[in-house]
Amino acid sequence: MKTMVLIFVLILSVVAVLFIGLSFFIVDQTQYAVVLRFGEIRKVISEPGLYVKTPFVDNVIRFSKRFYIYDIPVEKIITLDKKTMLVDSYAVWRISDPKKFIESVRTVSLALSRIDDVVYSGLRNTLAKLDFDDIVTGERQYLSDITEFSKRNLVDFGIDIQDVRIKHTDLPAENQQAVFERMKSERQSIAALIRAEGQKEAQKIRSEADKKATILKAEALSEAERIKGTGEASATRIYAQVYGQDQEFYRFLRTLESYKLIIPDSVILIGEDLTILNQMK
Repeated sequence: MKTMVLIFVLILSVVAVLFIGLSFFIVDQTQYAVVLRFGEIRKVISEPGLYVKTPFVDNVIRFSKRFYIYDIPVEKIITLDKKTMLVDSYAVWRISDPKKFIESVRTVSLALSRIDDVVYSGLRNTLAKLDFDDIVTGERQYLSDITEFSKRNLVDFGIDIQDVRIKHTDLPAENQQAVFERMKSERQSIAALIRAEGQKEAQKIRSEADKKATILKAEALSEAERIKGTGEASATRIYAQVYGQDQEFYRFLRTLESYKLIIPDSVILIGEDLTILNQMK
């Protein structure tokens, strides 16, 4: 009897310990805990601590409060100018309402599928309004629109989208060469336009320089003629003053000057009665 009682007590103790062990659970500060009873939500716990549940009846599901980074599969997007591009993006998200989350998507894997659909819709709707060049070379301000769209459409699932970013954009292999050739042609056209404008501006500068040079030259010639005229007038005045002092000398000088004009390359016949002989003695 004592052995039977001892075994009974031992079994009862084990059951009690097991019962007590299954009645308590711990919630970490980085977790949400949802208590389910036959699939129905009985309690949502967001504060850390030690809690009690009904063993063998209640089931506890835990979700992380931390942010997740979901690397979204590469999607094809058609832009406003009818270009097909490959967009590699990712989303930063977390569970904001565990009750809504478990009622709508239940698991993280299903949540990722839903995020994939919503973010792709946001990318498609937003990028379809932009040209290819604006998407590739722009400031990417359109990402805030995609983030707001995703946040608004996932809040009812207990999901909070913190940010949506594009890691990489590329062209399908079959379109790359055609797009590169088009971009090359556009750049060449722009370069030709810039060169033409440069040549036009250079011609304008040369014309202005030639105009200024002509004006300066004319002004210089005018000034030179004025100075020359002033000099000749001064010389004439000085000659007149000098010649007026000695008229015989003036007559002699003018005669010598006339000799210089008539003698070179000329045949001169001189008689004894010519006055020119008086100056040659």
